[in-house]
Amino acid sequence: MNSPIHNKINTVFVHVSDLQKSVEWYTKLLGQTYDSEKVEEPVFTIQLSEYTGLTLDAGPADITKKDCSTEHPLFNFHTDDIEKSLSYIKKLGYSIETEIVSFEDFSFFTISDPDHHVIMICTG
Repeated sequence: MNSPIHNKINTVFVHVSDLQKSVEWYTKLLGQTYDSEKVEEPVFTIQLSEYTGLTLDAGPADITKKDCSTEHPLFNFHTDDIEKSLSYIKKLGYSIETEIVSFEDFSFFTISDPDHHVIMICTG
């Protein structure tokens, strides 16, 4: 049966408590720039590729979100150089949750964002 649902992800939503702080954190992580004047509550989308965006969602101002962080990664960002990526993260002063774990064809480490969401950086 043919599915009417496309085989691609348009955006990944990450719920955040401080939109401005999170936009700065993720854009630095990805080596992107942004105009702070264009960061308007409640959401900001960072374009990642031709199809996919990362939407940081602070939600309505009058609602306090409960902590939904987990020790498991929400998603991963790809790298071709795991050592260089870890060095970059250390230079940024970001929180590293695990050091590099290597397998025969795959390496990764995890970091956490300002809301303690775990993000994987990996070669596979």
